[in-house]
Amino acid sequence: MQNKYLIVVIIILSIVTIISSPKKSETAYFNDEEIEVTIKDSTSNEETKLNLEEYIIGVVAGEMPASFEVDALKAQAIAARSYALSKINTATTSYDLLTDVTNQVYITTTDMQEKWGSDYEYYYNRIKDAVLETKDLVMEYDGEVISAYYFAMSNGYTEDASLVFGETHDYLESVDSTWDENVKNFEVTTTFSKEEFCEKLSLDCSNIAIENIVRSATNRVNSITINNQEFKGTKIRSLLNLRSTDFDIDITDKVTITTKGYGHGVGMSQYGANEMAKKGYTYEEILNYYYKGIDIVKINV
Repeated sequence: MQNKYLIVVIIILSIVTIISSPKKSETAYFNDEEIEVTIKDSTSNEETKLNLEEYIIGVVAGEMPASFEVDALKAQAIAARSYALSKINTATTSYDLLTDVTNQVYITTTDMQEKWGSDYEYYYNRIKDAVLETKDLVMEYDGEVISAYYFAMSNGYTEDASLVFGETHDYLESVDSTWDENVKNFEVTTTFSKEEFCEKLSLDCSNIAIENIVRSATNRVNSITINNQEFKGTKIRSLLNLRSTDFDIDITDKVTITTKGYGHGVGMSQYGANEMAKKGYTYEEILNYYYKGIDIVKINV
């Protein structure tokens, strides 16, 4: 009889243990002693401290389509990690990075669930695997972690960093990226009324005169004069919310602007990386193509 009671007690304790045991965390594969990053939510201004690799999962999910080729996702993970570490090393505020395009877009697992719906588990694991298979890898140039800029889609070439950010880096020089030219929405046309166009640029709209268009070697607009007022191409892109600075303006009874590519153009083209991966290029080959003279190394933690 005592044995029966003992068996019942053991079973009850086992059930209680199972019920009370916490579910395995999605971040259980991280080591608490590893590098941490402090991010500031651009909407709430709340600051959060995260394991670096956990942060990189959120960045890859926010910055690159989860359906992209695995080697493109791996290249993105290393670029995002390099960019993050360069910011951590130079941060002068209580936080290291913002969660929007000012730095890198970061989304939470809740955001991912809303974004992917029933495909959440599949896409989350796909990105997590790409991040963890490149764990601790960053790009260095002359022994320093690089500012690994990247963007969505080129106009057929990447742009020299000096023309966009005013920074000179040997590893961020212009390279051909013809893979992008076959991507959907490579060329996009946007139409404005004359009034809307002038209002956005704060111009007198009695007559629209465009002259002195100065382009870089990659055909992006460095500067343009409209109604005797000079604008930087980057300013026009910002004011009109254009996809890129490779644009042509046609004025009839309305203003039609055609752009090629998407983004600032510096560093790695994400769609270019995906097209390269489709053709069998590895993540190392992708990164060494877009970032010249770099070394892919492990962080010392």
